[in-house]
Amino acid sequence: MLPVIALIGRPNVGKSTLFNRLTKSRDALVADFPGLTRDRQYGFGRVGPVPYIVIDTGGVAGGEAGIEELMVEHTVRALKEADVAIIMVDGRAGRTSADEHVASLARRHAKQTWLAVNKSEGLDEAMANTEFHSLGLGNPIAVSAAHGDRIAALMDVVLAPFTGDEPDEEDDKSESDDRPLRIAVVGRPNVGKSTLINRLLGEDRLVVYDQPGTTRDSIAVPFERDGRHYLLIDTAGIRRKARVHETVEKFSIVKALQAIEQAEVVIAVLDAQEGVTEQDVSLLGLVMERGRALVVVTNKWDGLSADHRKKVREDLERRLPFLDFAERMTISALHGTAVGDLLPAAVRAYNAAMRDMSTTELTNELQAAIMTHSPPLVRGRRIKLRYAHQGGRNPPVIVIHGNQTDALPESFRRYLINRFRKAFKLKGTPVRLVFKKGENPYEGRRNTLTPRQERSRKRLLKRAKK
Repeated sequence: MLPVIALIGRPNVGKSTLFNRLTKSRDALVADFPGLTRDRQYGFGRVGPVPYIVIDTGGVAGGEAGIEELMVEHTVRALKEADVAIIMVDGRAGRTSADEHVASLARRHAKQTWLAVNKSEGLDEAMANTEFHSLGLGNPIAVSAAHGDRIAALMDVVLAPFTGDEPDEEDDKSESDDRPLRIAVVGRPNVGKSTLINRLLGEDRLVVYDQPGTTRDSIAVPFERDGRHYLLIDTAGIRRKARVHETVEKFSIVKALQAIEQAEVVIAVLDAQEGVTEQDVSLLGLVMERGRALVVVTNKWDGLSADHRKKVREDLERRLPFLDFAERMTISALHGTAVGDLLPAAVRAYNAAMRDMSTTELTNELQAAIMTHSPPLVRGRRIKLRYAHQGGRNPPVIVIHGNQTDALPESFRRYLINRFRKAFKLKGTPVRLVFKKGENPYEGRRNTLTPRQERSRKRLLKRAKK
Protein backbone atom coordinates (compact mmCIF):
# COMPACT_ATOMS: atom_id res chain seq x y z
CA MET A 1 0.00 0.00 0.00
CA LEU A 2 1.20 3.51 -0.76
CA PRO A 3 2.19 5.50 2.35
CA VAL A 4 0.07 8.59 3.03
CA ILE A 5 1.65 11.91 4.02
CA ALA A 6 -0.38 14.84 5.39
CA LEU A 7 0.88 18.43 5.22
CA ILE A 8 -0.44 20.52 8.11
CA GLY A 9 0.32 23.91 9.58
CA ARG A 10 -1.09 27.36 10.20
CA PRO A 11 -2.22 29.50 7.23
CA ASN A 12 0.32 30.80 4.69
CA VAL A 13 3.30 28.65 5.73
CA GLY A 14 3.62 27.12 2.24
CA LYS A 15 1.70 23.81 2.46
CA SER A 16 0.14 24.18 -1.00
CA THR A 17 3.49 25.20 -2.51
CA LEU A 18 5.08 22.06 -1.07
CA PHE A 19 2.10 19.97 -2.27
CA ASN A 20 2.60 21.26 -5.82
CA ARG A 21 6.32 20.54 -5.67
CA LEU A 22 5.83 17.01 -4.31
CA THR A 23 3.17 16.15 -6.89
CA LYS A 24 4.93 18.12 -9.68
CA SER A 25 1.62 19.75 -10.48
CA ARG A 26 -0.24 23.03 -10.06
CA ASP A 27 -3.33 21.41 -8.55
CA ALA A 28 -3.28 23.36 -5.30
CA LEU A 29 -4.05 27.08 -5.51
CA VAL A 30 -1.09 29.12 -4.32
CA ALA A 31 -1.10 32.79 -3.37
CA ASP A 32 0.34 35.00 -0.66
CA PHE A 33 -3.00 35.06 1.10
CA PRO A 34 -3.74 33.20 4.37
CA GLY A 35 -6.56 30.66 4.38
CA LEU A 36 -6.72 30.07 0.63
CA THR A 37 -6.97 26.27 0.99
CA ARG A 38 -10.32 25.36 2.57
CA ASP A 39 -10.56 21.63 1.92
CA ARG A 40 -8.20 18.69 1.67
CA GLN A 41 -6.37 18.19 -1.63
CA TYR A 42 -5.01 14.78 -2.66
CA GLY A 43 -2.29 13.79 -5.10
CA PHE A 44 0.37 11.21 -5.93
CA GLY A 45 3.85 12.16 -4.71
CA ARG A 46 6.74 12.11 -7.20
CA VAL A 47 9.70 13.34 -5.13
CA GLY A 48 11.53 10.74 -3.04
CA PRO A 49 12.64 7.09 -3.08
CA VAL A 50 9.14 5.53 -3.17
CA PRO A 51 5.70 6.64 -4.45
CA TYR A 52 3.16 7.93 -1.94
CA ILE A 53 -0.10 9.85 -1.52
CA VAL A 54 0.14 13.42 -0.22
CA ILE A 55 -2.69 15.43 1.40
CA ASP A 56 -2.75 19.24 1.47
CA THR A 57 -4.88 20.67 4.28
CA GLY A 58 -6.28 24.08 5.12
CA GLY A 59 -4.42 26.25 7.58
CA VAL A 60 -5.24 25.99 11.31
CA ALA A 61 -5.03 29.38 13.00
CA GLY A 62 -5.95 28.27 16.51
CA GLY A 63 -9.59 29.33 16.71
CA GLU A 64 -12.38 26.88 17.50
CA ALA A 65 -15.44 28.60 16.04
CA GLY A 66 -17.03 28.90 12.60
CA ILE A 67 -14.76 28.14 9.67
CA GLU A 68 -11.82 27.54 12.02
CA GLU A 69 -13.65 24.66 13.66
CA LEU A 70 -14.25 23.12 10.24
CA MET A 71 -10.56 23.55 9.31
CA VAL A 72 -9.48 21.79 12.51
CA GLU A 73 -11.90 18.95 11.75
CA HIS A 74 -10.44 18.54 8.23
CA THR A 75 -6.89 18.59 9.62
CA VAL A 76 -7.67 15.93 12.23
CA ARG A 77 -9.24 13.71 9.54
CA ALA A 78 -6.13 14.08 7.39
CA LEU A 79 -3.91 13.18 10.36
CA LYS A 80 -5.95 10.05 11.02
CA GLU A 81 -5.81 9.03 7.35
CA ALA A 82 -2.07 9.59 7.07
CA ASP A 83 0.88 7.39 8.00
CA VAL A 84 3.14 10.43 8.40
CA ALA A 85 2.49 14.12 9.07
CA ILE A 86 4.80 16.91 7.96
CA ILE A 87 4.16 19.92 10.19
CA MET A 88 5.16 23.12 8.40
CA VAL A 89 6.23 26.35 10.10
CA ASP A 90 7.52 29.67 8.74
CA GLY A 91 11.25 30.14 9.39
CA ARG A 92 11.08 33.89 8.69
CA ALA A 93 8.05 34.64 10.88
CA GLY A 94 9.27 32.52 13.77
CA ARG A 95 7.27 30.45 16.22
CA THR A 96 3.66 31.51 16.91
CA SER A 97 0.79 30.40 19.14
CA ALA A 98 -0.90 28.92 16.04
CA ASP A 99 2.20 26.73 15.48
CA GLU A 100 1.84 25.48 19.06
CA HIS A 101 -1.83 24.66 18.42
CA VAL A 102 -0.94 22.71 15.25
CA ALA A 103 1.83 20.85 17.09
CA SER A 104 -0.66 19.90 19.81
CA LEU A 105 -3.05 18.45 17.20
CA ALA A 106 -0.18 16.50 15.60
CA ARG A 107 0.96 15.03 18.92
CA ARG A 108 -2.60 13.89 19.69
CA HIS A 109 -3.61 12.46 16.30
CA ALA A 110 -0.57 11.80 14.07
CA LYS A 111 1.12 8.39 13.88
CA GLN A 112 4.52 9.89 13.03
CA THR A 113 5.63 13.51 12.67
CA TRP A 114 8.36 15.52 10.95
CA LEU A 115 8.87 19.26 11.37
CA ALA A 116 9.72 21.29 8.25
CA VAL A 117 10.89 24.90 8.67
CA ASN A 118 9.83 26.49 5.38
CA LYS A 119 10.90 29.76 3.71
CA SER A 120 14.44 29.24 5.00
CA GLU A 121 16.20 30.16 1.74
CA GLY A 122 19.10 32.51 2.48
CA LEU A 123 18.89 31.84 6.23
CA ASP A 124 21.44 30.02 8.35
CA GLU A 125 19.99 26.53 8.84
CA ALA A 126 20.85 26.29 12.54
CA MET A 127 19.45 29.75 13.27
CA ALA A 128 16.23 29.03 11.34
CA ASN A 129 15.64 25.83 13.29
CA THR A 130 16.57 26.99 16.80
CA GLU A 131 13.27 28.31 18.16
CA PHE A 132 11.19 25.41 16.79
CA HIS A 133 12.85 22.66 18.87
CA SER A 134 10.53 23.55 21.75
CA LEU A 135 7.46 22.39 19.75
CA GLY A 136 8.41 18.84 20.73
CA LEU A 137 8.19 17.38 17.23
CA GLY A 138 11.79 16.24 16.84
CA ASN A 139 14.66 17.87 14.99
CA PRO A 140 13.45 20.57 12.57
CA ILE A 141 14.51 20.38 8.90
CA ALA A 142 15.03 23.70 7.13
CA VAL A 143 13.55 23.71 3.58
CA SER A 144 12.26 26.05 0.90
CA ALA A 145 9.16 24.77 -0.88
CA ALA A 146 9.20 27.68 -3.35
CA HIS A 147 12.83 27.11 -4.41
CA GLY A 148 13.03 23.34 -3.82
CA ASP A 149 15.90 23.63 -1.33
CA ARG A 150 16.41 20.40 0.68
CA ILE A 151 12.99 19.01 -0.33
CA ALA A 152 14.54 15.80 -1.71
CA ALA A 153 16.53 15.36 1.52
CA LEU A 154 13.35 15.87 3.57
CA MET A 155 11.48 13.19 1.59
CA ASP A 156 14.39 10.76 1.85
CA VAL A 157 14.12 10.99 5.64
CA VAL A 158 10.30 10.92 5.77
CA LEU A 159 10.02 7.90 3.43
CA ALA A 160 12.96 5.90 4.84
CA PRO A 161 10.64 3.56 6.87
CA PHE A 162 8.73 2.66 3.70
CA THR A 163 11.62 1.95 1.31
CA GLY A 164 11.64 -1.77 2.10
CA ASP A 165 7.98 -2.28 1.14
CA GLU A 166 8.45 -2.24 -2.64
CA PRO A 167 7.77 -5.62 -4.30
CA ASP A 168 10.55 -7.28 -6.24
CA GLU A 169 9.95 -6.47 -9.91
CA GLU A 170 11.35 -9.75 -11.22
CA ASP A 171 9.20 -11.84 -8.86
CA ASP A 172 6.18 -9.79 -9.89
CA LYS A 173 6.84 -10.50 -13.56
CA SER A 174 7.48 -14.19 -13.05
CA GLU A 175 4.17 -14.63 -11.25
CA SER A 176 2.16 -12.40 -13.59
CA ASP A 177 0.62 -15.34 -15.45
CA ASP A 178 -0.65 -16.92 -12.22
CA ARG A 179 -1.99 -13.84 -10.49
CA PRO A 180 -5.68 -12.93 -10.75
CA LEU A 181 -6.69 -9.82 -12.68
CA ARG A 182 -6.96 -7.05 -10.09
CA ILE A 183 -9.93 -4.75 -10.66
CA ALA A 184 -10.71 -1.70 -8.50
CA VAL A 185 -14.27 -0.41 -8.32
CA VAL A 186 -14.26 3.30 -7.48
CA GLY A 187 -16.80 6.10 -7.39
CA ARG A 188 -18.61 8.56 -5.17
CA PRO A 189 -20.89 7.44 -2.33
CA ASN A 190 -24.23 5.93 -3.30
CA VAL A 191 -23.49 5.50 -7.00
CA GLY A 192 -24.12 1.77 -6.61
CA LYS A 193 -20.64 0.27 -6.15
CA SER A 194 -21.69 -2.28 -3.55
CA THR A 195 -24.79 -3.27 -5.53
CA LEU A 196 -22.65 -3.72 -8.64
CA ILE A 197 -20.03 -5.86 -6.89
CA ASN A 198 -22.68 -8.05 -5.33
CA ARG A 199 -24.13 -8.52 -8.84
CA LEU A 200 -20.72 -9.47 -10.19
CA LEU A 201 -20.09 -11.94 -7.39
CA GLY A 202 -23.61 -13.41 -7.28
CA GLU A 203 -25.95 -13.38 -4.31
CA ASP A 204 -24.59 -16.65 -2.91
CA ARG A 205 -20.96 -15.68 -3.28
CA LEU A 206 -20.32 -13.35 -0.35
CA VAL A 207 -17.22 -14.88 1.22
CA VAL A 208 -14.98 -11.89 1.88
CA TYR A 209 -11.52 -11.56 3.35
CA ASP A 210 -9.09 -8.71 3.81
CA GLN A 211 -6.16 -8.99 1.42
CA PRO A 212 -2.95 -9.07 3.56
CA GLY A 213 -1.37 -5.65 3.73
CA THR A 214 -4.51 -3.67 2.89
CA THR A 215 -5.68 -0.99 5.28
CA ARG A 216 -8.44 1.54 5.76
CA ASP A 217 -11.25 -0.88 4.88
CA SER A 218 -10.26 -1.60 1.26
CA ILE A 219 -11.64 -5.10 0.78
CA ALA A 220 -10.15 -7.55 -1.72
CA VAL A 221 -12.49 -10.27 -2.94
CA PRO A 222 -11.22 -13.22 -5.01
CA PHE A 223 -13.60 -15.02 -7.36
CA GLU A 224 -13.61 -16.99 -10.59
CA ARG A 225 -15.68 -16.51 -13.74
CA ASP A 226 -15.48 -18.60 -16.92
CA GLY A 227 -12.20 -20.17 -15.85
CA ARG A 228 -10.47 -16.85 -15.14
CA HIS A 229 -9.46 -15.62 -11.68
CA TYR A 230 -10.24 -12.08 -10.56
CA LEU A 231 -9.58 -9.99 -7.48
CA LEU A 232 -12.10 -7.18 -6.89
CA ILE A 233 -10.80 -4.30 -4.78
CA ASP A 234 -13.82 -2.57 -3.27
CA THR A 235 -13.41 0.74 -1.46
CA ALA A 236 -16.99 0.88 -0.19
CA GLY A 237 -16.98 -2.43 1.68
CA ILE A 238 -19.15 -5.31 0.52
CA ARG A 239 -22.58 -5.61 2.09
CA ARG A 240 -25.34 -8.09 1.49
CA LYS A 241 -27.91 -7.02 -1.06
CA ALA A 242 -30.59 -6.42 1.55
CA ARG A 243 -28.33 -3.99 3.39
CA VAL A 244 -26.93 -2.04 0.50
CA HIS A 245 -29.36 0.86 0.91
CA GLU A 246 -29.34 0.92 4.71
CA THR A 247 -26.04 2.71 5.20
CA VAL A 248 -24.67 5.80 3.50
CA GLU A 249 -21.20 5.00 2.18
CA LYS A 250 -18.33 7.00 3.63
CA PHE A 251 -16.13 8.37 0.87
CA SER A 252 -12.39 8.17 1.48
CA ILE A 253 -10.17 9.54 -1.27
CA VAL A 254 -7.21 7.74 0.31
CA LYS A 255 -8.97 4.38 -0.02
CA ALA A 256 -9.84 5.13 -3.64
CA LEU A 257 -6.28 6.19 -4.52
CA GLN A 258 -4.74 3.15 -2.85
CA ALA A 259 -7.21 0.88 -4.64
CA ILE A 260 -6.28 2.52 -7.96
CA GLU A 261 -2.60 1.91 -7.20
CA GLN A 262 -3.21 -1.78 -6.38
CA ALA A 263 -5.34 -2.45 -9.45
CA GLU A 264 -4.51 -3.28 -13.05
CA VAL A 265 -7.96 -2.21 -14.29
CA VAL A 266 -10.29 0.40 -12.78
CA ILE A 267 -14.07 0.31 -13.13
CA ALA A 268 -15.27 3.87 -12.44
CA VAL A 269 -18.95 4.06 -11.51
CA LEU A 270 -20.98 7.22 -12.21
CA ASP A 271 -24.59 8.01 -11.30
CA ALA A 272 -26.75 8.68 -14.38
CA GLN A 273 -29.34 10.51 -12.27
CA GLU A 274 -26.81 13.00 -10.86
CA GLY A 275 -24.56 13.31 -13.91
CA VAL A 276 -20.82 14.00 -13.85
CA THR A 277 -19.72 15.89 -10.73
CA GLU A 278 -16.46 17.61 -9.80
CA GLN A 279 -15.55 14.64 -7.58
CA ASP A 280 -16.01 12.31 -10.56
CA VAL A 281 -13.75 14.44 -12.78
CA SER A 282 -11.07 14.67 -10.07
CA LEU A 283 -11.08 10.94 -9.36
CA LEU A 284 -11.02 9.97 -13.04
CA GLY A 285 -8.18 12.43 -13.62
CA LEU A 286 -6.14 10.58 -10.99
CA VAL A 287 -6.91 7.24 -12.66
CA MET A 288 -5.65 8.72 -15.94
CA GLU A 289 -2.54 10.10 -14.21
CA ARG A 290 -1.63 6.67 -12.85
CA GLY A 291 -2.01 5.15 -16.31
CA ARG A 292 -4.55 2.51 -15.34
CA ALA A 293 -6.70 0.66 -17.85
CA LEU A 294 -10.24 1.98 -17.42
CA VAL A 295 -13.89 1.15 -17.97
CA VAL A 296 -16.34 4.01 -17.32
CA VAL A 297 -19.71 2.72 -16.12
CA THR A 298 -22.83 4.89 -15.88
CA ASN A 299 -25.17 3.22 -13.39
CA LYS A 300 -28.92 3.69 -12.73
CA TRP A 301 -29.61 3.93 -16.47
CA ASP A 302 -32.98 2.19 -16.18
CA GLY A 303 -36.03 4.40 -16.00
CA LEU A 304 -34.40 7.45 -17.57
CA SER A 305 -36.24 9.26 -20.35
CA ALA A 306 -34.70 9.53 -23.83
CA ASP A 307 -34.01 13.24 -23.29
CA HIS A 308 -32.31 12.57 -19.94
CA ARG A 309 -30.13 9.86 -21.48
CA LYS A 310 -29.10 12.19 -24.29
CA LYS A 311 -28.20 14.88 -21.74
CA VAL A 312 -26.07 12.42 -19.72
CA ARG A 313 -24.17 11.31 -22.84
CA GLU A 314 -23.50 14.93 -23.80
CA ASP A 315 -22.36 15.63 -20.24
CA LEU A 316 -19.90 12.73 -20.41
CA GLU A 317 -18.45 14.00 -23.69
CA ARG A 318 -18.16 17.56 -22.42
CA ARG A 319 -16.76 16.88 -18.94
CA LEU A 320 -14.53 13.89 -19.71
CA PRO A 321 -12.82 14.56 -23.07
CA PHE A 322 -9.52 13.26 -21.66
CA LEU A 323 -11.06 9.78 -21.31
CA ASP A 324 -11.78 9.24 -24.99
CA PHE A 325 -9.66 6.07 -24.82
CA ALA A 326 -11.90 4.35 -22.25
CA GLU A 327 -14.78 2.00 -23.06
CA ARG A 328 -18.05 3.47 -21.74
CA MET A 329 -20.98 1.36 -20.64
CA THR A 330 -24.48 2.02 -19.30
CA ILE A 331 -25.88 -0.45 -16.77
CA SER A 332 -28.41 -1.00 -14.02
CA ALA A 333 -26.68 -2.72 -11.12
CA LEU A 334 -29.99 -3.04 -9.25
CA HIS A 335 -31.69 -4.98 -12.07
CA GLY A 336 -28.54 -6.53 -13.54
CA THR A 337 -28.91 -4.92 -16.97
CA ALA A 338 -25.62 -5.18 -18.96
CA VAL A 339 -23.64 -6.11 -15.81
CA GLY A 340 -22.52 -9.32 -17.53
CA ASP A 341 -20.60 -7.25 -20.11
CA LEU A 342 -18.39 -5.57 -17.50
CA LEU A 343 -15.77 -8.28 -16.89
CA PRO A 344 -15.17 -8.89 -20.63
CA ALA A 345 -14.68 -5.11 -21.03
CA ALA A 346 -12.18 -5.11 -18.15
CA VAL A 347 -10.28 -8.02 -19.74
CA ARG A 348 -10.17 -6.20 -23.09
CA ALA A 349 -8.79 -3.07 -21.39
CA TYR A 350 -6.15 -5.13 -19.55
CA ASN A 351 -5.08 -6.97 -22.71
CA ALA A 352 -4.67 -3.62 -24.46
CA ALA A 353 -2.59 -2.26 -21.57
CA MET A 354 -0.28 -5.30 -21.66
CA ARG A 355 0.05 -5.54 -25.45
CA ASP A 356 3.52 -6.18 -26.91
CA MET A 357 4.43 -4.09 -29.97
CA SER A 358 7.55 -4.75 -32.02
CA THR A 359 9.98 -1.99 -32.98
CA THR A 360 9.42 -2.75 -36.67
CA GLU A 361 5.63 -2.44 -36.39
CA LEU A 362 5.83 0.76 -34.35
CA THR A 363 8.35 2.36 -36.71
CA ASN A 364 6.30 1.40 -39.78
CA GLU A 365 3.19 2.96 -38.23
CA LEU A 366 5.16 6.06 -37.28
CA GLN A 367 6.42 6.49 -40.86
CA ALA A 368 2.90 5.90 -42.23
CA ALA A 369 1.58 8.61 -39.88
CA ILE A 370 4.29 11.03 -41.06
CA MET A 371 3.51 10.29 -44.73
CA THR A 372 -0.16 11.09 -44.08
CA HIS A 373 0.47 14.19 -41.99
CA SER A 374 3.99 15.66 -41.79
CA PRO A 375 5.30 17.26 -38.59
CA PRO A 376 5.41 21.07 -38.70
CA LEU A 377 8.40 23.29 -39.47
CA VAL A 378 10.35 24.84 -36.60
CA ARG A 379 12.52 27.84 -37.49
CA GLY A 380 12.45 26.71 -41.11
CA ARG A 381 13.50 23.13 -40.33
CA ARG A 382 11.21 20.10 -40.44
CA ILE A 383 10.87 18.09 -37.23
CA LYS A 384 12.16 14.59 -37.99
CA LEU A 385 10.81 11.49 -36.24
CA ARG A 386 13.04 8.56 -37.17
CA TYR A 387 11.93 5.40 -35.35
CA ALA A 388 9.87 4.12 -32.42
CA HIS A 389 10.05 1.27 -29.92
CA GLN A 390 8.10 0.13 -26.87
CA GLY A 391 9.29 1.45 -23.53
CA GLY A 392 6.81 -0.14 -21.12
CA ARG A 393 3.41 -1.69 -20.50
CA ASN A 394 0.38 -0.92 -18.37
CA PRO A 395 0.15 1.72 -19.69
CA PRO A 396 1.83 1.21 -23.06
CA VAL A 397 4.81 3.54 -23.43
CA ILE A 398 6.05 4.31 -26.94
CA VAL A 399 9.50 5.91 -27.25
CA ILE A 400 10.03 7.99 -30.41
CA HIS A 401 13.50 9.11 -31.50
CA GLY A 402 14.10 12.16 -33.66
CA ASN A 403 15.32 15.74 -33.63
CA GLN A 404 13.64 18.90 -32.33
CA THR A 405 11.09 16.65 -30.60
CA ASP A 406 10.65 19.12 -27.72
CA ALA A 407 9.08 21.53 -30.24
CA LEU A 408 6.45 19.01 -31.39
CA PRO A 409 2.99 20.57 -30.79
CA GLU A 410 0.47 18.87 -28.53
CA SER A 411 -1.97 18.41 -31.43
CA PHE A 412 0.56 16.28 -33.33
CA ARG A 413 1.24 14.19 -30.21
CA ARG A 414 -2.50 13.48 -29.92
CA TYR A 415 -2.57 12.60 -33.61
CA LEU A 416 0.22 10.04 -33.10
CA ILE A 417 -1.48 8.56 -30.03
CA ASN A 418 -4.72 8.10 -31.98
CA ARG A 419 -2.81 6.44 -34.85
CA PHE A 420 -1.06 4.01 -32.52
CA ARG A 421 -4.28 3.30 -30.59
CA LYS A 422 -6.17 2.41 -33.76
CA ALA A 423 -3.33 0.40 -35.32
CA PHE A 424 -2.57 -1.70 -32.23
CA LYS A 425 -6.11 -1.91 -30.77
CA LEU A 426 -5.26 -0.04 -27.57
CA LYS A 427 -8.85 0.82 -26.61
CA GLY A 428 -9.32 0.97 -22.84
CA THR A 429 -5.83 2.11 -21.82
CA PRO A 430 -4.01 5.45 -21.88
CA VAL A 431 -0.97 5.59 -24.19
CA ARG A 432 2.12 7.56 -23.23
CA LEU A 433 4.62 8.94 -25.72
CA VAL A 434 8.24 9.62 -24.74
CA PHE A 435 10.36 11.62 -27.17
CA LYS A 436 14.15 11.39 -27.31
CA LYS A 437 16.33 13.74 -29.30
CA GLY A 438 19.18 12.30 -31.36
CA GLU A 439 22.63 13.31 -30.12
CA ASN A 440 24.87 15.33 -32.42
CA PRO A 441 28.25 13.48 -32.50
CA TYR A 442 30.03 16.76 -33.28
CA GLU A 443 28.36 18.78 -30.55
CA GLY A 444 31.00 20.34 -28.31
CA ARG A 445 33.77 19.54 -30.83
CA ARG A 446 33.40 22.53 -33.11
CA ASN A 447 36.96 23.78 -32.36
CA THR A 448 38.69 20.37 -32.52
CA LEU A 449 40.25 18.58 -35.50
CA THR A 450 39.72 15.04 -36.69
CA PRO A 451 42.76 12.70 -36.34
CA ARG A 452 43.49 13.04 -40.07
CA GLN A 453 43.33 16.84 -39.87
CA GLU A 454 45.61 16.79 -36.82
CA ARG A 455 48.25 14.72 -38.73
CA SER A 456 48.10 17.16 -41.64
CA ARG A 457 48.54 20.08 -39.25
CA LYS A 458 51.65 18.50 -37.71
CA ARG A 459 53.20 17.84 -41.15
CA LEU A 460 52.63 21.46 -42.14
CA LEU A 461 54.26 22.68 -38.91
CA LYS A 462 57.32 20.50 -39.55
CA ARG A 463 57.70 21.85 -43.07
CA ALA A 464 57.36 25.40 -41.81
CA LYS A 465 60.19 24.87 -39.29
CA LYS A 466 62.50 23.53 -41.99
